[in-house]
Amino acid sequence: MSEASVKLLATAIAIAVGAFGPAIAIGLLAGKAMEAIGRNPEAEGKIRTTMILAIAFAEAIAIYALVVSLIIKFA
Repeated sequence: MSEASVKLLATAIAIAVGAFGPAIAIGLLAGKAMEAIGRNPEAEGKIRTTMILAIAFAEAIAIYALVVSLIIKFA
């Protein structure tokens, strides 16, 4: 195996693993937020704001994984 192929494999693994966690987290967040809104419709605004903030934090983890994978690929 050449060095280039090892870098590409490491890049693929880094972004795959780094995207898997946030994808699961965003799905769980949205599902639980919908359940909470269904139980308490009056609190929809607060729930939505908190959900969007939590999704942004989860998405930031995926962006960090992308940065790491790009560093592996080009360094």
